[in-house]
Amino acid sequence: MGRLDGRVALVTGAASGLGLACARRFLDEGAAVVGVDLSPAPAEAPQWGAFHQADVADEEAVAGIVGATVDRYGRIDVVLNAAGVAGGGPVHLVDAREWERVLRVNLTGTFLVCKHALVPMLEARSGSIVNIASIEGIEGTEGGSAYNASKGGVVLLTKNLAIDYGRAGIRVNCICPGFIETTFMFESVMGLDGMSQVREQYREAHKLGRFGRPEEIAGAALFLASDDASFVTGHALVVDGGFTAGMRTGVLEPLGL
Repeated sequence: MGRLDGRVALVTGAASGLGLACARRFLDEGAAVVGVDLSPAPAEAPQWGAFHQADVADEEAVAGIVGATVDRYGRIDVVLNAAGVAGGGPVHLVDAREWERVLRVNLTGTFLVCKHALVPMLEARSGSIVNIASIEGIEGTEGGSAYNASKGGVVLLTKNLAIDYGRAGIRVNCICPGFIETTFMFESVMGLDGMSQVREQYREAHKLGRFGRPEEIAGAALFLASDDASFVTGHALVVDGGFTAGMRTGVLEPLGL
């Protein structure tokens, strides 16, 4: 038996990266998965229950997707919010439209999907919501500005949702990944010209000495979505290879560590 047998999961950002990895893992664990992304469904993906090409910050579109999912399956048991974009810079150089773009997708999009998916969850008196935040939502990073602010907002939104809906049987948690090797989000920044040294510095900052893999985030998402996490809510789960554990100076290198 899969850990999500018979469950219906709505996954945003499902066409690539963390969203696709989570969708695949949920499918492997027995869930019917409804994907949402601005991009079309990837040809190599497993069989979707349904796939909608839409903007998560478009409330009318989100409401329609939730309605269509409930019409087809009768409920939504799990939501995984992975839709997101990168963006930032030193604040005095950030255009207001760029700030709004990042906040609109990362924070407002998460809010809107939660807002509408909570309605059938309240009717069922059960559900699990997993939001993808970031370690950049719990500590600052140089030049992070808009992205950090958006992900910090996701962390606190998650905690508020857990407070508000826990008595209705709905659990809400978020994952704070470290730097994960994905084609869209990771390479769009780390693959830029002149970033090779920065990329190496960030890799070294992960105490395991490497970047993460999308499937490692999917494993954490499965735990939070499943009954194995039945007493976990309002938690920001850090999955970062030790990035936020503290400073590594190299003082133990002579000992082979």
